Amino acid sequence: MATVYVAGVGMTKFGRSPQTLTELCCEAVSRALSDSAIQEIEALYLGVMNPEEFTGDSNIASRIAEALGLTGLPALRIETASSAGAAAFHAAFQAVASGSYRHVLVLGGEKMTHLSTSATTRILAEVIDRQERQCGATMPALAAMITERYRKRYRLSPARLERLLCRVAMKNHLNGSRNPYAQFQQAITEQTYFSSKFVSTPLRLYDCSPITDGAAAAILTSEKTDVAVSGVGQGTGPVSLRERDSFTSFRATQIAAARAYRMAGISPREIDFAEVHDAFTSFEIISTEDLGFFPAGRGGDAVEEGKTALDGPLPVNPSGGLKSRGHPVGASGVAQLVEVVRGLRGSAGAKLKREAKRALAQSTGGLGTNNFVTIVERTDSPLMKNLPLPPAPPPGRKRPAIKRTQPPALSEEGRIETFTVLYVTPDGFLPPLALALIRDRQGSLFMAQGEDVSHLKIGREVYLRQVGGRNVFTVKSHLMKVREALKKLLSRVPPLPAQRRRPGKKETP
Repeated sequence: MATVYVAGVGMTKFGRSPQTLTELCCEAVSRALSDSAIQEIEALYLGVMNPEEFTGDSNIASRIAEALGLTGLPALRIETASSAGAAAFHAAFQAVASGSYRHVLVLGGEKMTHLSTSATTRILAEVIDRQERQCGATMPALAAMITERYRKRYRLSPARLERLLCRVAMKNHLNGSRNPYAQFQQAITEQTYFSSKFVSTPLRLYDCSPITDGAAAAILTSEKTDVAVSGVGQGTGPVSLRERDSFTSFRATQIAAARAYRMAGISPREIDFAEVHDAFTSFEIISTEDLGFFPAGRGGDAVEEGKTALDGPLPVNPSGGLKSRGHPVGASGVAQLVEVVRGLRGSAGAKLKREAKRALAQSTGGLGTNNFVTIVERTDSPLMKNLPLPPAPPPGRKRPAIKRTQPPALSEEGRIETFTVLYVTPDGFLPPLALALIRDRQGSLFMAQGEDVSHLKIGREVYLRQVGGRNVFTVKSHLMKVREALKKLLSRVPPLPAQRRRPGKKETP
């Protein structure tokens, strides 16, 4: 396998833009070419999540190729939800590493801000499970439910969790204030964070990445440059929340990281800084644990102790991350690679306190269902100097096993596994909306909509029923539980024997 190098990188300023998606992509490519000694390419790999609904355009790879004057060259559009840009980068890496092409242009972009928040929320929610959407679930709602479950598992008080999430938001906005390409270039205070409204409990506005326009590009080559791609990895996971083995980690990230580390021949301790997918502040904490940077349940402590700050031992999201730089979903995976390359070259907006030799980028597709990890390093680093790249690990193999497409029948009772109260609801649902993942008496998991937002707590018993095709739950009140207990108790008491009547005189008329 040939070594793959990065020749040039470029990106637009992220935020609200009057430019079209095509114009944004052309600008990003122009910037990448200005940064590259390689000026002629042989193929285009494009990551865009959903231009069909965001802009009304399909056949987008051909459109972009034509706009770039590349008609005639191979052009391929790749989509893996919000990790589409990283997926395009990995496909381009394989194309160069295999010898199919020498110079490949990688491009990611998305145009989103011209639509209403509700319309954008609906489009983004299409990547999650249909049954969960029918109950009103959105990406922020499911992220909030994962966050609440994380709080419960690691015994964090609600106040403690909020402080940790606040620290992530403040850190990333401070980093973004130094990034000229970031959507938000202003630091926030603790007061600003806590005065923001809840989007979906426990997540506030400043816990969620914004709606963004933008594009980013990179040129990969087989000709040696100052930066090489030393490790790549990809992993997948269940689309629905109810099919997961864990609600407090992303197995797809763990798989991708293990493959990337093995390919690069390093451990997590040898990473100097990282760009991590923080579409939600809690996802940065969970992802740093999945990447092996910190033990499970300790990622928040690391943020609080300053370990992931710009002057810490392992800076995380020195660019500001998706939270502050912005999140044009198709572009974010490539933008992360642009940022790590600039960080290694010392040309990033936020300057690291010490020289970096090796960096990592982690991108999440959907709700952790198609994740990528990429490791890049300077070619003058001790590991890369005069050493060939180790061979990639063999791919995991599984025999296809077709799973059932319909969930099991809903039983009448269950317990809350995790929950949220959604305040920014999709069209057709009124806020506030209670949502919970329920485990019924048979052990099956269901997403359900609550009748009200009171008495929600993990472990609470609920009644379940279907209304208009949606699962609905009612939390059992104390009075209901007393009535049920009395009913069960009385059902065990044997009936009293019938009283025998003593014979008596007949009454005379």
